[in-house]
Amino acid sequence: MTEPRPRFQTFDDPSHRKGPERISALRAALREAGLDGFVVPRADEHQSEYVPPNAERLAWLTGFTGSAGTAVILAEAAALVVDGRYTLQAPAQVETGLVSVVPLAEQTPEAWIAAHLGRDKVLGYDPWLHTPDGVERLERAAAKAGGSLRALPENPIDACWAGRPKAPAGRVVSHPESLAGMTAADKLTRIRAALVPDSCDALVISDPHNLAWAFNLRGADVGHTPLALGYAILPREGPARLYLASGDIDPGLRVALEPIAVIAPRVDLEEGLAALAGARVRLDGASAAIALKERIESAGGTVDVGKDPITAMKAVKNAAEIAGTRAAHLRDGASVTRFLAWLDGAAEAGGLTEIAAVEALEDVRAEGGELRDVSFPTISGSGPNGAIVHYRVTRETDRTVRPGELFLIDSGAQYVDGTTDITRTVAVGTPDAEMRDRYTRVLQGHIAIARAVFPKGTTGAQIDAFARAPLWRAGLDFDHGTGHGVGVFLSVHEGPQRIAKAGPVALEAGMILSDEPGYYATGRYGIRIENLVLVEPRAVAGGERPVLGFETLTLAPYDRRLIDTALLEPGERAWIDAYHARVREALTPLVDGPTRDWLERATAPLEG
Repeated sequence: MTEPRPRFQTFDDPSHRKGPERISALRAALREAGLDGFVVPRADEHQSEYVPPNAERLAWLTGFTGSAGTAVILAEAAALVVDGRYTLQAPAQVETGLVSVVPLAEQTPEAWIAAHLGRDKVLGYDPWLHTPDGVERLERAAAKAGGSLRALPENPIDACWAGRPKAPAGRVVSHPESLAGMTAADKLTRIRAALVPDSCDALVISDPHNLAWAFNLRGADVGHTPLALGYAILPREGPARLYLASGDIDPGLRVALEPIAVIAPRVDLEEGLAALAGARVRLDGASAAIALKERIESAGGTVDVGKDPITAMKAVKNAAEIAGTRAAHLRDGASVTRFLAWLDGAAEAGGLTEIAAVEALEDVRAEGGELRDVSFPTISGSGPNGAIVHYRVTRETDRTVRPGELFLIDSGAQYVDGTTDITRTVAVGTPDAEMRDRYTRVLQGHIAIARAVFPKGTTGAQIDAFARAPLWRAGLDFDHGTGHGVGVFLSVHEGPQRIAKAGPVALEAGMILSDEPGYYATGRYGIRIENLVLVEPRAVAGGERPVLGFETLTLAPYDRRLIDTALLEPGERAWIDAYHARVREALTPLVDGPTRDWLERATAPLEG
């Protein structure tokens, strides 16, 4: 009998429902240390969205497993502040009688601290888990309450956490120049040039995504994102120094980097920072911990907190990265379409569960070839679970997909040549009129972004309303951004570009973003439709300014059963038919016979 293929995703609940006793243990440790509270962000020392298991302190303490949130634990009160993606998930995971769930739109963590800390109280924090700007905000909040803030040399949660996972030490390998599109030496030359205008003598690279891009390396320290945790110090002259957490470094990477960089263990970082005495050092305001700033300043260096120039460079993909991304999406589109064809039959037959759908999709992606990992835990939500924006199915929450419901599946893959992210919402049985109305409005917003043409210099915030307008006309909206940046065999969530109400970065040709408006009927169903798009130059006859538009990268059918054609404008209808024709032409040669038959029906021109 063939051994089952190892899964990229597990379905256990990591919280273990032990919030009360763990919070009690933390409070006891705080009393012993003379503290009245502690701030627990969902972060590691790089301020990353996806963190290794040993940094999942917020999940261990409260049970909340979302990718963003901040808890504040005081002696007599506690709060978990979450954004709009998690206002349904958080109350379902935490002991709300012990920890109040606070929507970020109503109150920030700092505002909650100012209102609850109390006079002469001392609030502790881990200086490796907060940026300098973040600490300034905490200081102001504590002062407003009449209290004070104190940095701790050790995180008190770590002492309470029995069985805490070990620090990761995955293998670190080279990322081929043929896929990277540029040598690491050329990248470092660009980065050094960007330090000159601000008179910086060195850059501390604290974001592992930037580290991976700059040195053409990939690792395995974080689930679903091929990162090697660590830091680099890049002087304007002389070799760079990489301080990697893992000692498992491929010899080929050492050889490739030997002319331009010295690789050292992470424990040597303190020594490297001390050597920056007298230098003006750029720290990334988004990812650099205040602990780095303090160590550089104590050594006699001057810290310039600003933007790591790598972030903007990495966001604009070169020709090799774009070619790889297109190839990855073609491969992925064939796999997702095979899954959707299978899903139709499996859902109709009955008994299909959310977990079974996740496993089936992972299997067809693995059979499609080149799969390295899923790019995030698949969101597989049937009926009311689909209304939880970042729902993660566990064995405890798994439910059967039932007739008359909608099923939402948001998934992605990591291939060595590209990263994918796609959401499709499908009808099980016959959808009702409201479902079709809401789906069509979400699809109209999705199309509005895909068809957008805009002047160079336009920000994501300026086009975000395009996706919401069809919902707004019906008095509806959604509480997450319309689109996030995406990397190339890196993070599925990559900045600085985004399409959102607060998206201040101008979009540039070569950036990849998601286009994913949604609608969520609490307790009943969720709808989200997502493709990835590439910003590209557009030629407009008679135009007076350079303009940009989007190439849709994702290839998979929409559910025609959910489209109310009476709501569509002629241009929207034409766009759907043209997209489906493109999907059919591209994928038909790549799928099996039964899937080809299903694809022909799924991409037929709209009727009615």
